[in-house]
Amino acid sequence: MVTQAVSLRFRFEQVNNLRHTKMRLPISLLFASVTIAVLLASVAVLPQQPKAGTASNGSQPGPLVVDGINRKDYATDVHEINLDGLKKLIQRDPKDTRPLLINFWATWCDPCREEFPDLVRVDSDYRSKGLNFVAVSLDDISDIKSAVPKFLNEMKATMAVVLLNVNDPEPAIKAVDEKWDGELPATFLYDKEGKVIF
Repeated sequence: MVTQAVSLRFRFEQVNNLRHTKMRLPISLLFASVTIAVLLASVAVLPQQPKAGTASNGSQPGPLVVDGINRKDYATDVHEINLDGLKKLIQRDPKDTRPLLINFWATWCDPCREEFPDLVRVDSDYRSKGLNFVAVSLDDISDIKSAVPKFLNEMKATMAVVLLNVNDPEPAIKAVDEKWDGELPATFLYDKEGKVIF
């Protein structure tokens, strides 16, 4: 298992070392994209919301669930997911019209660490407006109870966080976006159909 995690880390580190010149996602562009996606999702949900004083028909989606675990359970724990869990995360519930923001990062990735405070701010600013946000750690599985939670506490992060544990990173990379080469950090915004819109 340790060999598998090391090979995954090596794959992502290898890609990052080859691409020193690629710029990180401008955070202002990310904010603008998230704002637009949240507004569009809000408009799509408006006709489904119950009128004041009426009971809800239960058609509204509940809290974000990642691999069977509710988002609220992530405040203190980082949970492991595999390739199937990643695919389920990306696959959208047809009733859930909220945008989904997924960030791939690792504690050993310096640009990821630099970007993370901005992502915490995105989560804080847009969670109440309907944004689903999951941070997917690509750290070694042995760090799931140590380095990853320590970093999240330092960042005061409250978004859902999972640790991806796969033998071969290529299928995971392709499941996220065919155009992604595995470089970190990587942030993707999905619409209600599970298509990458940013």
